[in-house]
Amino acid sequence: MKSFIAQIDFFNVNHQNVLSKDRILSVDVLRGFDMIWIIGVKKIFKGLDEALNTPFTNWMFSQLDHAEWYGFTFYDIIMPLFLFLVGISMVYSTRKRLSVNPSKSVLWKHIAIRFVLLWILGMVVQGKLLTYDIEQITFFSNTLQAIAAGYLIASIIILYLPVLYQFGATLGLVLLYWAVFAWIPVPSFGAGLYTPDGNIAIFIDKLLLGNFQDGTTYTWILSSLNFGATTMLGVFTGYLLQSHKKPLEKFYCLTVSGVGLILLSHVWMIWHPMVKHLWTGSFVLFSGGICILMLAALYFVIDVLEYRKWTTFFVVVGSNAIAAYVSASIFDYRLIAKVFVSGLEKYVGPWYPFLLALGGFTVLYLILNYLNKKKIFIKI
Repeated sequence: MKSFIAQIDFFNVNHQNVLSKDRILSVDVLRGFDMIWIIGVKKIFKGLDEALNTPFTNWMFSQLDHAEWYGFTFYDIIMPLFLFLVGISMVYSTRKRLSVNPSKSVLWKHIAIRFVLLWILGMVVQGKLLTYDIEQITFFSNTLQAIAAGYLIASIIILYLPVLYQFGATLGLVLLYWAVFAWIPVPSFGAGLYTPDGNIAIFIDKLLLGNFQDGTTYTWILSSLNFGATTMLGVFTGYLLQSHKKPLEKFYCLTVSGVGLILLSHVWMIWHPMVKHLWTGSFVLFSGGICILMLAALYFVIDVLEYRKWTTFFVVVGSNAIAAYVSASIFDYRLIAKVFVSGLEKYVGPWYPFLLALGGFTVLYLILNYLNKKKIFIKI
């Protein structure tokens, strides 16, 4: 038993003997795949649907919006995948920083700066910070702030707990979230409700954020517990990727883990529904399982079979993910594309929105490709 615990704890980020210093290309590709939907591909599919308007394109575009409440769509994986990938990156970056300087106080300075920058950028992107109007600004309402919260929670866990306890802490996060829902009543509604207006998470947000709450049914403060859990699933995946196991063994472990999480999520849904707006525990398990299976598929193709020629497109986008996300959120690159394609509108008719969206995405991709070639990586 002691030998098993010692072997598990070897993966702790505080252990300076990093098992693998090589970048995992499949992780970079998955990050790029995640980003393309946020920075323009969704608009391309919207234009395609408007041009063709067939049942198939209608269905495709319906998958590019979040589930209204219960359930899951393709687009619901984008945000948890972002947090999951942050967790994987934390294993590599934290080990690297500690190997250079083992001082946790120095590392915490970096963590604090990154947390604040992510939070401010989140307010810029979706919190209407640049309106400079106190009545419009929202404080906690964006994916980048969810990443900041998950990153902070995961940092505390991985820096101060042995790996075995990290599993326990992660389980504790989702169970604590569930317990709050099950046992703490909402005034005029009661406990254990998952309705848009009667759940404890939205009650806490409205109570604590007041006028700075974003006015939607998405929840953030209590959900931060599960943002941390989603990030930790990425951390555990990072430990596996840096382990001594052979690539094919890692693929098997990823596949089994992903399937296992999905099966567990379906069991838990009986008592704890899957609601992305609330980021419930069953959503953490289900989306986490999907993230791991997506990585497993890419890992098998790229890192096991070593079929890599097609990966450049995604790596270019993923290498400057935060910069791409923020810039695409505050600036419409279709305005630049319009200079070159507006004259074609009279010829292409209903295909113009598709052409314009494709042009906007191309402009942003060319910028990202230039940055990649010049080895310019904008990181936080």
